[in-house]
Amino acid sequence: MSTSDNSIFKHHEHALQKAYETCPDCEAELSIKHGKSGSFLGCNNYPTCEYTRPIVEHEKVEDTLLAGTHCPLCNNPLAVKQGRYGMFIGCTNFPDCHHIEDTNHNDDINVHCPSCLKGKLFEKTNRYGKVFYSCDQYPSCKYVINNSPVNEPCPECNWSILVSRKMASGDILMCPQKKCNYKRKVIT
Repeated sequence: MSTSDNSIFKHHEHALQKAYETCPDCEAELSIKHGKSGSFLGCNNYPTCEYTRPIVEHEKVEDTLLAGTHCPLCNNPLAVKQGRYGMFIGCTNFPDCHHIEDTNHNDDINVHCPSCLKGKLFEKTNRYGKVFYSCDQYPSCKYVINNSPVNEPCPECNWSILVSRKMASGDILMCPQKKCNYKRKVIT
């Protein structure tokens, strides 16, 4: 093996040293384990020793109080907090109060909910960036659609809205009800 090949191994030597760390509790070897929250380092003496630690250390951000803000449920101050999905604004009275501010911009599309007939449909974005439309009366109304609603009743089943879909053949309007097969091409 040439000296240039050895330099490749020396460059990654620190990674090998980390892989053979010992447990601070029982001196056994640590190894990479996989769980529902991702990979982590765990003691090989498990279940006798339950030592674990994350593979990548993330900096923990302290909660920052937002001056002049109050929780609408319990009137305690609100704070910027760090959770498993990133930063959010929530009540400082957790776990007694579970209020979280909605930081996603929800657009009112001026279409009434066809399910409860009380609320309006709003455009929302899930944590993966996908757009969907749901009733503002949630949790009492759980109506959700994935395509953009149009304030026009279905001519076949009289459902109060249609949805717009982009297809390879062009844009179509269709009934969101599964039992109804109404579709028409949008003429532009």
